[in-house]
Amino acid sequence: METSPVWRVPRLWLFLLAAARILVFTLARLRVYGGLPAQLTGGPVILATNHVSPFDPIIIMAACHRAGIAPRFMATGGVFRTPVIGTIMRHCGHIRVDRNTAHVADALPAAAKALAANSAVLVYPEGRIGLDPWMWPERGKTGTARMAQMSGAPVLPVAQWGTHAILPWQAPKRAGRALLRALLTRPVVQVRFADQPVDLSPAHVGTPGAQTLHATRLIMDAIDETLTPLRRDEMQMPRVIDASRPHDLSRVRPRQR
Repeated sequence: METSPVWRVPRLWLFLLAAARILVFTLARLRVYGGLPAQLTGGPVILATNHVSPFDPIIIMAACHRAGIAPRFMATGGVFRTPVIGTIMRHCGHIRVDRNTAHVADALPAAAKALAANSAVLVYPEGRIGLDPWMWPERGKTGTARMAQMSGAPVLPVAQWGTHAILPWQAPKRAGRALLRALLTRPVVQVRFADQPVDLSPAHVGTPGAQTLHATRLIMDAIDETLTPLRRDEMQMPRVIDASRPHDLSRVRPRQR
């Protein structure tokens, strides 16, 4: 991977990360386990996390601030087209992903460039809020694996659990009611950073396409394993049911229960 000048975190992004912790404190009891492994400190890293609620980015911001990480998010192009928020996203160095357009391929070189500048890049490999009926990570898209292959950066799994108790899938519809309930009950929300990056060496054999698919499965399996300790008492069905969430069996991953 060719190196670029080391990225300097914008002050605005540092402020927003700190502000996220304040916001989360009012709505939830955040528990963060682990952080960036010592061998990854100061270098590029891909943070790959599961996606269960529209509130996930705020929780991840708060958890990363606590862990001393200032990640650059890969986010849908719609966010960048929003007035004010789009300007903030660009200023803070986040990476635009124009899904279902001719420009979607531009995201990978942009992410590789960010990683070459020793950035931490955060991505949701599922590509959407997962719709697995049991809320386990569903089959991932191949973009995260291709990003790792293109950049050579390690992939660190990050798991989060409980954000669906703050903001449901259907938000912003009925978001006010959900946020008021969270303000009154402050549900426990957990984030866990894996101890080690994903070992992608088993995916170094076969055709390029087969390697990418194998690496994608390894990444999703690692996120699954990182999530398991957070929901020991909810292995089959979540304790909090998000009734607004549709179910999609087409991307359910086989896993050992």
